Amino acid sequence: MLHISRSAALLMGLGASVLAAAPALAQDKTPKYSNEFLNIGVGGRALGMGKVQVSLADDATAGYWNPAGLVNQKTKYDGVLMHSELFSGIVKNDYAGFSMKLDDKSAVGVSVVRLGVDDIADTRNLVNEYGYIDYNNIRYFSVADYALLLSYARQIGNVEGLQVGANAKLIYRNIGSFANAVGFGVDAGLQYRRNDWRLALMARDITTTYNSWTINKEEFAGPAYALDTIRGGTEITLPLFVLGASRRFKLPGEFTVQPALDLEISTDGQRNTLVSSSVVNLDPRAGVEVGFKELVYLRGGVGNLQQVQSFTGKEEWKMQPSLGVGLALSGLRLDMALTRLAVEKLGQRSQPTSIIVSLGYGIK
Repeated sequence: MLHISRSAALLMGLGASVLAAAPALAQDKTPKYSNEFLNIGVGGRALGMGKVQVSLADDATAGYWNPAGLVNQKTKYDGVLMHSELFSGIVKNDYAGFSMKLDDKSAVGVSVVRLGVDDIADTRNLVNEYGYIDYNNIRYFSVADYALLLSYARQIGNVEGLQVGANAKLIYRNIGSFANAVGFGVDAGLQYRRNDWRLALMARDITTTYNSWTINKEEFAGPAYALDTIRGGTEITLPLFVLGASRRFKLPGEFTVQPALDLEISTDGQRNTLVSSSVVNLDPRAGVEVGFKELVYLRGGVGNLQQVQSFTGKEEWKMQPSLGVGLALSGLRLDMALTRLAVEKLGQRSQPTSIIVSLGYGIK
């Protein structure tokens, strides 16, 4: 029987308050998927487990997944680098994170995320004033989103295993010389560890994140509908909450297994999720990690459960599986994940598979 302490009860109470407050946060006029590049995920371990991480993160990637986990990192310093390519290499997703323990009860971290498409051809002036094609008139530009996260985490008082963390988040989004946006927001997280159990709550954009767009209309001399697509003004990102739980089991032969669950709660309007409404959406994810001697790891996960229409017109539930492997040796961690794996069905196209590789290193 699991005995829930006062600290764990506090954590679950905060989760319940999230559900109670969600209706007040929902706004029909707020665009969904704002700053969605920050929901793709970072780190080969996390992505190999289906992005189930808020209760598990305990290295430099915790600054992204749940800053409270920085307190639990095993070394004085830790750093992680990641590169992945989406849509057959068209989109580049890069991440770098560094964290440092200040003492036994506190830690700081910094994370940088970039998602971009480079070398986009601007062919508006391809035909010169004489009516001939002039390839020298082609200009190239990039569309990229950047985020800088400054993290701080600390153990709460003398409560063993309970820590809190927060991110100050700076956003910069750029569409060549045509438009750019600057934004700011705050994330907050909790982690509680009791024996082999781990519970967590992550609140992204807890203060609501605002992106202020500036349009250079002189540079953007395109069709009128395109200007409507990229409007100036302020873009709002409403809070998103993730509840997480996991437990570590020791198996014979120096094997371990760690199943984990995350429940994502979004408040920005109706989405295609397991539980969907205009007020709140619930999107569950599950992952598992099997380790041997804390040296070699095999991972798997499922998430992104959606209802899609098949060729026959029938609505079907479809999920996105992922697989991953990891190697940890003398402070060096190499993790690889395969995501967007195809689930082959007659009459359906397969999804492209993305390969994510991350490299981490901890210094005692």
